[in-house]
Amino acid sequence: MRRIVIAFTGTVLVFLMIVCVWAYWLFRQPLALPDGDAVYILEVPKGATLTQVARALVKDGILRHTWLMTVPARFREDQYTIKAGCYEVPTGTTIPQLFEKLVKGASIPVAIQLAEGARFEDYKRALRDSPDIVNTLLDLPDAEILRAIGAAETSPEGLFFPDTYHVASGSDDLSILKKAYQEMQMRLTKAWENRSPDLPLASPYEALILASIIEKEAGMEEDRLLVASVFVNRLKIGMRLQADPTVIYGMGSRYQGRILRRDLDADTPYNTYTRDGLPPTPIASVSQASLDAAVRPPTTKFLYFVAHSDKSGNSVFSETLSEHNRAVSKHILKKK
Repeated sequence: MRRIVIAFTGTVLVFLMIVCVWAYWLFRQPLALPDGDAVYILEVPKGATLTQVARALVKDGILRHTWLMTVPARFREDQYTIKAGCYEVPTGTTIPQLFEKLVKGASIPVAIQLAEGARFEDYKRALRDSPDIVNTLLDLPDAEILRAIGAAETSPEGLFFPDTYHVASGSDDLSILKKAYQEMQMRLTKAWENRSPDLPLASPYEALILASIIEKEAGMEEDRLLVASVFVNRLKIGMRLQADPTVIYGMGSRYQGRILRRDLDADTPYNTYTRDGLPPTPIASVSQASLDAAVRPPTTKFLYFVAHSDKSGNSVFSETLSEHNRAVSKHILKKK
C-alpha cells in the first residue's frame, strides 16, 4: 500500500511539474497578434482591473487564458497598480513585458493642443472633446478649478501656457491644467525678472494682461514688438489703450463678428475706450513672444497703429494722430 501511495504521489508530482513547465512555457510565449497586425493597440479604461484587461485580451484572441496574466500577478506586490491608457503591443511581446508596461503606465502619449490666443473656454472645450482625457473638474465653477490647480488668481483667463502637451491616455484634465498653469508661472516669473527698468507695469500679472492684448492685436509676428511699444507708450503718458480685442472680450456672446460705435461707447470692465489703464484680467492665452514683447518692448515714439485692409496683417505705425488719420484714410478708407 505504501508503494502505491509513493507511486501515486510521484505521478502527481511529475504531472504538476509538467503542468508548471507547460504553464511557464505559455507564459513566456509571444502574444498572438491578429494576422497581418504588426502592433496591437490595447486600451485600458480608467479603473480597469488586471482581470478585466486579461478577459479583453482573451476575447480579442491575443491571450490564450485569463489565468496566464492573473495568476503570476498574485506573486507581485504591484499587481493592482496597472494604469489606464492606450498601449502599443508589438509583435513578439510576451506577457511579462506587457505587464511591465501596464504597471509603469508606458502608454502611447496623447497630444493635447492648447492654442495661442485662445480663451479658457476654448481650452475646456478641447479637453472635454478629447476621448483620451478624463473629465474631473471642467464642469465646476472657475473658482473651484483654480483652487484645484493651486492658483491664487480669481480668473482662469490667460493663466495656462499655450503648447502641445503630451500625456498618457486616461490622464485627467486636472493634471494637464496644472502642468500648463505651472509652465506659465515659470515663464511669467522669468520674463518679469528680465523686464525693462522703465516698464509702466506694477506686477507680473499686469504684464500677463498686457501680453494678452498684444497677442490679439499683433496680426504679424514682425509687428508684435512695435504693437507692444504702442501700448507701453500709452500707459506711460496715461493715454487709453483703445484696444478692440478688449472690447470684444467684454461683449461676450453679444459679439457677432463686428464692433459698432455703440459697442465702443458701451462701458464694461474690459472696454479700454471708456476706461483708463489695463483691463482687470487677461483676455486670451499668451505666447512666449507676446510675453517677451510686453516686458521688453523696443523704444519708439509710436502711439498709434492701423492694420492694412488687404488682410496681409501688417500694421502701419504712427507717432501723431494726424499721421494715424492719414494712414487710416489710405489703408482702411482707401482714400488718396
